[in-house]
Amino acid sequence: MLHVPDVGATIAWYVDIGFDLVRTGEDDGELVWAMLGFGEGRVMLSIGGHASDAPRRDADLYLEVEGVDAYFERMHDSVVVVEAPHDTFYGMREFIVRDNNGFWLTFGEPAKP
Repeated sequence: MLHVPDVGATIAWYVDIGFDLVRTGEDDGELVWAMLGFGEGRVMLSIGGHASDAPRRDADLYLEVEGVDAYFERMHDSVVVVEAPHDTFYGMREFIVRDNNGFWLTFGEPAKP
């Protein structure tokens, strides 16, 4: 669960880069919770957090995808890129972006030999 200041704005950001809205929750008419899907993975959002421009946040999301370079090409103009696609020492090809609240999202797949 990511605690965010504006659930609606965060939903819009994630949907814009390819997540699906699974469901939402309200309290007295205020949007306070959401579940988003990415492939088989799920992430929940809850009201009450804050945005930050700190170099790292207290949570990162890791998403394994097929065709990591193609994902990067589709989204790099509309996100803050932390690291462009690169091969890691642990055998993954990855890139990292920041969401609208400053959380890191790493997209990765096994590097080709």
